[in-house]
Amino acid sequence: MTVTVLVPDEEGVIALSEIEGVRPVVYRQGEPVPAEAAEAEVLVTGGRPTEAMWRELPNVKLVQLLVAGAEDWIGNVPDGVLLSTCRGAHGGSSAEWVVAVLLALYRGLHDFADGQRQKRWERRTTDTLQGKRVLIVGAGDLGRQLRRRLETFDVRCTMVGTTSREGVHAVGELPRLLPQHDVTVLMVPLTQHTRGLVDAEFLAAMPDGAILVNVSRGPVVRTDALVAELASGRLRAALDVTDPEPLPDGHPLWDVPGLLLTPHVGGAVSGVRQRAYAVVVRELSHYLGGELPKNLVHGEY
Repeated sequence: MTVTVLVPDEEGVIALSEIEGVRPVVYRQGEPVPAEAAEAEVLVTGGRPTEAMWRELPNVKLVQLLVAGAEDWIGNVPDGVLLSTCRGAHGGSSAEWVVAVLLALYRGLHDFADGQRQKRWERRTTDTLQGKRVLIVGAGDLGRQLRRRLETFDVRCTMVGTTSREGVHAVGELPRLLPQHDVTVLMVPLTQHTRGLVDAEFLAAMPDGAILVNVSRGPVVRTDALVAELASGRLRAALDVTDPEPLPDGHPLWDVPGLLLTPHVGGAVSGVRQRAYAVVVRELSHYLGGELPKNLVHGEY
């Protein structure tokens, strides 16, 4: 038996050709629909769902994402269609981004770069990442990847998840944990429970001089509350995601002090597609073997 799998690019065709019994076919939204779409059982995509998609793909039983975030798809797939994420493909690069921005902030790399542009040789003592206490909100693949990297810098990490378990605190403990940490890193999916998680009360619980890092989704943070804290100079932040996104001209986040801002590039690194398709091959192998995908979305996540 051969299963038709729709992929968004030729790279997907090459990757999935390794799997016996799979016929990969390129399907791009907005382009003419290939004849094989009507019989396709699996859709591999990094895009967003559309109403027209389901008319074109009447026999799809599994949507396999090339990204870790599933918020655009949850509640937007037909009944009976499975949804699986690409968890495991992007954790390393996202963790690397967090380490990079923390080193930049603590070692004052922006100031030294400004000195270089101005041809100014000005030595000064900076802070260090060593010995810092980092609260990682999100105990999944991304959080574990970050903890492993930070501990090599002699950082003391505390993990927070939805529920308490060995080595992981429950999210309900955040009011007690926030004042004890120099850095809070957000690595959670966007759900009804995490939307607006970081509000004025959350930020007020962080100690003076602390750093908030968001590499999850923009709406996890109440933007107005963060702008107010940054404008006061009490906290600093590093954001790879914002709300709204992309950030429009004239938005206060462009000019607020104490902020290191990047345009949602935490996972935009070389080799990302190969790593994503490696996860897809693994997930499809489970599915074709009669098992449920390991990254299957249950409920909101």
